[in-house]
Amino acid sequence: MEIEISGIPIEIQRKPVRYLRLTVQAPNGRVRVSAPKHLSNAAIETFISSKIAWIQKQREKFEQQPEAPFAVLGKPYCLRVENGRKNSLVLSDDEAVLILRTPCTDAQREKFLREWYRTVLKEQIEIYLPKWEAITGLRCQSWQIKDMKTRWGSCNTRTRKIWLSLHLAKKPLSCLEYVILHELVHLAVPNHGKDFAAMMDRYMPGWRMIKKGMNG
Repeated sequence: MEIEISGIPIEIQRKPVRYLRLTVQAPNGRVRVSAPKHLSNAAIETFISSKIAWIQKQREKFEQQPEAPFAVLGKPYCLRVENGRKNSLVLSDDEAVLILRTPCTDAQREKFLREWYRTVLKEQIEIYLPKWEAITGLRCQSWQIKDMKTRWGSCNTRTRKIWLSLHLAKKPLSCLEYVILHELVHLAVPNHGKDFAAMMDRYMPGWRMIKKGMNG
């Protein structure tokens, strides 16, 4: 069944659930409500009316950023936003369900997503950094994830510390491996000259295509 509140079409699905659940789906801002079978239509409409400001805010965000896909490790997901008791993000098949507690400011939402991405990326770095250290025999002293918007990685050859961009969590794992190798090679060759390119060719012959794809 479908109703309209404040000019917004809302699909209501009766399900064997205990609680009402409201979702706003990207990118079209489609609103759906899952409701217990026994709950009256009036109670459902009252619930939706109490959340109408939140619904409008979510729909406005999707209208402003329709081109921004939600991606994790190179895989795009259809983002669905729900309200709930605590912030969480669950991936399922091709869908990402982002649950935000209400009220939740834009700053709190962005902070939650940054930390979620940080956890995802940290798990992968702990797998692929040791892999490439073993392959090359080059080892960093320490590493850190940083929210870098203009660089994928950086390296301090004196302290042997590597920084990796938080935004690599959105890219395919091949991109992460390329950046890890790139920064490890800098521990031996601090510039981007012939020796650097030769070492990159030795360990990852297709690195130029990966670099081109990332920057494109």
